[in-house]
This record gives sequence, C-alpha cells and structure tokens, in this order.
Amino acid sequence: MIELSWWQLSLAVVLLLLLALITHLNRLGLARSLVIGGLRTILQLSLIGLVLETLFAANSLLWVSLLGLAMLLLAGREVMARQKRRLTGFWAYGVGTLSMFVSSFSVTLLALIVIIGPDPWYTPQYAIPLLGMLLGNTMTGVAISLDRLTELAWQQRQAIECRLLLGQTGQEALGPIRREALRAGMIPSINAMAAAGIISLPGMMTGQILAGTAPALAVKYQILIMLLLVLGTGLGSFLAVVGGSRRLLDQRERLRLDRLRQPENS
Repeated sequence: MIELSWWQLSLAVVLLLLLALITHLNRLGLARSLVIGGLRTILQLSLIGLVLETLFAANSLLWVSLLGLAMLLLAGREVMARQKRRLTGFWAYGVGTLSMFVSSFSVTLLALIVIIGPDPWYTPQYAIPLLGMLLGNTMTGVAISLDRLTELAWQQRQAIECRLLLGQTGQEALGPIRREALRAGMIPSINAMAAAGIISLPGMMTGQILAGTAPALAVKYQILIMLLLVLGTGLGSFLAVVGGSRRLLDQRERLRLDRLRQPENS
C-alpha cells in the first residue's frame, strides 16, 4: 500500500478551500458549510483513528461494546434531528434508537459469529467497521422512514380520519403511508445495489483494492457488506415505521397528531 504523507493530505485540503473560495465568490452560500464540513471530517476521523488504534491494541469486549453504544446513541440523536415533525417526548429519540439497536447490532452479531467468524468474534478490526457501516446506513433509512411517516400522517390526516370513521383499524388506516414511508427509507439502499459495479465502485471495495487486496476477495467482502447493509436498513426502517405508527394511535384507535412536535416555521 502506498504511504500517504501529510503534505499530500494538505494538498487535498487546499483544493477543498479553493472550492469554498469559488462558491464564495459566486455567492452560492456553500463556502461556510464546505469549510466546517472539511474541518469536522479531519478532526473526527483523526480522533477515531486514535481511538481505533487503542481499541485494536486492547482487543477488549468491554471497550468495543462501549464504543458501539456511543455510536448508537449519537446515531439516535442524528435520526431525531433529521425529522421535520418528530414525535414528542422521549419517543422522538427512543423509536429510532431502539430500531437501530435491534437491527444493526443483531445483523452485526450474525455476520461476526456466523459468517465471518474472527477469533475472538468481537475482534475490533472487524466489529467496529462493520457496526459503523451498518449504523450509518440504517440511520439514513430510519431517519427517512420516520420523517416520511410523520409528514404524510400530517398531510393526509383527513383521509386517515375518514378511514377510521368507515370502520378500518388504525393500522389499516395508516397502511398506505406506512408502505410509502418504508419504501422511501429503502430507496437509497436499493439504488446502491442497482448501481454497484456498473455505475460506481463501492467505497469499501475501492479502499481494499487501493490497500492491495486482490480484486476477487474485495468483491466477495463488498457483496457481503452490501447485503448486510440492506438487511440492516430494511429491518431498522420496518421497526421504526411500526413503532412510529403505533405512537400515532392511542388505545381507542384514534389518530393522535398532538403527539407530533410541529416545526417552528409552521
């Protein structure tokens, strides 16, 4: 693998700053976001690099679990922040976080123990990157699904009330928006599978090849990872939609939009 020096990384930073300058001169309003995003990328990845080096050396289940828990809690916060009409109270955070916990952690354990089989199974070199990829993709699917569910429930509240008055159960009345929310959450993963290898080379496969891994082996790992990502995203999105739609109804099968926090600009 070709070693990257700091001056080579600095050149990439200079190019990013040049792009920010171009957007500033053309008054596109992106310069600040580019600079802040670049700084966050450098700082966050540098810090996680130091953390991973320590974890790899320790090879401890306790530290791997604590890092996984921290990643989950931060992902839950991101899911909550990306929703326009989030659920009120703890549910705004709890539904997404619990859905990601069940889906991402179960799929990660399945992959580590049954499919990949490192010894020990919690080897940080395998456990942390795999969990990180699953959490990242599941987070996107869950956030989109919940946002779509709550937004459609608000927009179609009169239609849902009519279905309830006609005798449908709460889940039947919410059925169309549940399907649409789940479909929206799964679209990015489905598109990624459709484009893999034809339109784009996935990031993990590209990184392995650049690191010197044989293309055939890199392809096998990429196929495994993509299938696991779709599985985790699908399961997480489904659980989030189920949990969110149940929160939108009470025990008497009434639509409870008062349990949604309205946007500040509405």
